[in-house]
Amino acid sequence: MERNLISHLAHADHPIAAPISEDNLERLLVRARPPARARILDLGCGEAAWLVRALSLYPDATADGVDLTDSGFARAKEEAERRGVADRLRLHRASAADFTAGEPYDLVLCVGATHAFGGLAPTLDAVRAHLRPSSGLALVGEGFWERPPSPGLLVRLGAEPDEYADLAGTVARAENAGYATVYGHASTLEEWDEYEWSWTGSLTRWALDHPGEEGESALSAAREHRELWLDGYRGVLGFVTLLLRRV
Repeated sequence: MERNLISHLAHADHPIAAPISEDNLERLLVRARPPARARILDLGCGEAAWLVRALSLYPDATADGVDLTDSGFARAKEEAERRGVADRLRLHRASAADFTAGEPYDLVLCVGATHAFGGLAPTLDAVRAHLRPSSGLALVGEGFWERPPSPGLLVRLGAEPDEYADLAGTVARAENAGYATVYGHASTLEEWDEYEWSWTGSLTRWALDHPGEEGESALSAAREHRELWLDGYRGVLGFVTLLLRRV
């Protein structure tokens, strides 16, 4: 089964495609405090959960969401309609790395999608190209090592030891890229567990409801993911969302 479809099905009960609770998502957006009539961009928006909530919080803002697949767009539009913000949301099926716009943005998000740019540093370089000079803000979510991973775990993850830093090193990487850290949220173990149980559980439920080749493929993916999480990176891989200001 295609990876994008697996991800779409797995996020059915947790549309925030990161280990972040609804309350903490809103807290981060409130902390951002974009200016009046803000332009907001999400690179790798998925189901646009961040943008829909941001438009609800800031009724004069407009937003663009970009994702390589439109599998989450129908759900995003439905939620935007429900919240009364659909007229201020534009969704673009495109590569986040190739997206261009005619005007800069006041707030640019890239949470859990830094792989689209090849890591944190190139993500921050790409984000800067979209930000309003001096006053532009970024919300960027990235993994970090809660504790050093074992060589065996690195092999299972297909990762290098320096793919992530520890929390202090992750903040340093962001600031070395030309940003000041305004705020941050390190996801709790409870947020991780809620995310992973939802991810594997939603995919498992879909698989059991759809017997056949695709169902078997989805069930296998759910089991493999759960094993890698529970017997691998749980408590080792962390996630931090940084609110950054361009300097």
